[in-house]
Amino acid sequence: MKETGRCIIRLFVGFFLFAAGIVMTINAHVGLAPWDVFHQGISNTVGITMGQASISLGIIIVLISGLLGEKPGWGTLGNMIFIGIFIDFLMLNHIIPEFQNIIAKLAMMVTGMFTIGVASFLYLSAGMGAGPRDGLMVVLTKRTGKSVRLIRSTIETGAVILGYIMGGSVGAGTLIMALTIGYFVQLAFGLFKFDVNKVEHRSVDHDIKLVRKMLSRSKTDVDAGPR
Repeated sequence: MKETGRCIIRLFVGFFLFAAGIVMTINAHVGLAPWDVFHQGISNTVGITMGQASISLGIIIVLISGLLGEKPGWGTLGNMIFIGIFIDFLMLNHIIPEFQNIIAKLAMMVTGMFTIGVASFLYLSAGMGAGPRDGLMVVLTKRTGKSVRLIRSTIETGAVILGYIMGGSVGAGTLIMALTIGYFVQLAFGLFKFDVNKVEHRSVDHDIKLVRKMLSRSKTDVDAGPR
């Protein structure tokens, strides 16, 4: 129970830091991050908040990852919901500051990307399921044998293109983040000596089967008891 409790804490710290990293890149005002270009495109098209767009897109990505063989875990579902909630919380309450100086803006963008990398490590290493976007990164890394850096950068670039088509804002910072976010994620993984290829998450399906097995064993014990 203690270990499970620590994993849940690590999971939610990762969720919050990921949302904070996203909002940092937004508030840097040098161009939206790749996924946020996509989120803004969805937000403008459908008329929902950035957080709600994040949640909606997360559902679609989970379905795609599932078709590729990546089973969702409780952490996947939590990521899908809570990061979007935390984004709206941070943005609507103006918790993360904004700067006018270009050096400060660039520093915030870089800090945001590194924060996203650390957050990715935290909730992936909790072993409770990769987030929708990282789940897609993990399954493609395993299937292709390519580096995290290449896979992540490719996905981010695709998100920019789709988001731009839907009317999302693209700036110089968008290109920088699309090409370098993979380096920051891999840097964070390297600092914590974390190998994404060795990730084995507890899936929702695994836990459901485990509960069924426990219930079945309990029923068998009751039936075999004294009469």
